[in-house]
Amino acid sequence: MAKDGLKIVTIGGGSSYTPELIEGYILRKEELPIKEIVLVDIEDGKEKLEIVGAMAKRMVEAAGLDWTVTLTLDRKTALKDADFVTTQFRVGLLNARVKDERIPLSHGILGQETNGAGGIFKAFRTIPVILDIIEDMKVQCPDAWLVNFTNPAGMVTEAAIKQGGWEKTVGLCNVPIGHVKTASEKLGLPKEDLFFKFAGINHFHWHKVWDKSGKERTDELIDLIYGPNQNEDDNHLKNIHSALFHYEQIQDLHMLPCGYHRYYYIEDEMLEHSIEEFKNGETRAQVVKETEARLFELYKDPKLDHKPEELSQRGGTHYSDAACEIIASIQNDKHTEMVVSTKNNGTITDLPYDCAVEVSGVVTAHGFEPYNWGEFPNAGARGIIQNMKGMEETVIRAAIEGNYGAALQAFTVNPLIPGGTIAKTVLDEMLYAHKEYLPQFAEKIRDIEENQPETVQYVDELMKTNVKEKV
Repeated sequence: MAKDGLKIVTIGGGSSYTPELIEGYILRKEELPIKEIVLVDIEDGKEKLEIVGAMAKRMVEAAGLDWTVTLTLDRKTALKDADFVTTQFRVGLLNARVKDERIPLSHGILGQETNGAGGIFKAFRTIPVILDIIEDMKVQCPDAWLVNFTNPAGMVTEAAIKQGGWEKTVGLCNVPIGHVKTASEKLGLPKEDLFFKFAGINHFHWHKVWDKSGKERTDELIDLIYGPNQNEDDNHLKNIHSALFHYEQIQDLHMLPCGYHRYYYIEDEMLEHSIEEFKNGETRAQVVKETEARLFELYKDPKLDHKPEELSQRGGTHYSDAACEIIASIQNDKHTEMVVSTKNNGTITDLPYDCAVEVSGVVTAHGFEPYNWGEFPNAGARGIIQNMKGMEETVIRAAIEGNYGAALQAFTVNPLIPGGTIAKTVLDEMLYAHKEYLPQFAEKIRDIEENQPETVQYVDELMKTNVKEKV
């Protein structure tokens, strides 16, 4: 820790989530001896950074704190002597997410931020940037902790630890928070009286639950949540459709699924809903753009000095508060129980030792100590998660090397992308669409531009119109 107080740097400081981050720090003012908060963004995010940065300053002032809030576009200088670095950036901004969703959906396959083709391309754009950030950190703040909640959080965290060599990395997700809330409500018990054990990878984990008497309540919760009276409102995820799971399948698991398992366990219904949104010009990215526009109009109000309730309508609410709690727990050796993405180290025996997994454990001054899970006794769960991890490792390799063959391999392995011609078609279209943010694939993209005029024309026309489908 810096002698005169903590310096916390946020990459992607112009995000609409930043007010929640500032609120989290303020709520922990007795635990966090903050001196300076630095909000960093890029030139394209300058306007949003200035708006949300001014609001952050108002929030700190209203709380009666003497913290300095600094706004900058100079990432390298900002990182100098940082104690904690949080990452919440989106390469290509929300327009890139629109392409991630609309291009695959125009071919009748899922387009989504962290799953399917969209998730793969978000990783392609993001992984080189996190590795660049780590190279700056090695020089500017070699002892800092990296707290990542940039999606796809699992792959970004794995790249940071395994390829970037930054062992002091913790990845975050807000999804387990909703599952804990649901279990508490269904059992009529405070969450403090329950013990949760999550295991898997980001947006692809399962969990078990016990009460204070030591009795496991997992199967009971499966009946309450996914039985004949299951309710779409139990989803707690505002950013994905609340289709109902097949009860018998969840019973067979003897584990509670992640909300994102809907994309795999009930793929047809989720895809149908996403295609309908696409046809109506209402993909999630388009909805989020409208939500963000309203939020930033609120943030412009010089009298607003607290987090508005409207922020909870964004799908990532609670991410920032979880990040603040991790920082407080490391700083104070609190041993807070949390669910994070971290290096496996044998926690899940079915997955590679050095990969990133998302598991329960405690946050200490020396980092995250996971609870041992062992193996998945259900062969169905074991098989699909090993397939998903193989896909993630292939995505990371393709992102770093700019390896087109590996990219096509990742598309083929992904359960949500049909193999063969459609995989290659969508891959080529998305490479062209995101060419500005994929310098590692420059040679292949030039080849597409020169030799595949139909690909170029299709993407250009699709992004000009509200609907152009092949479904």
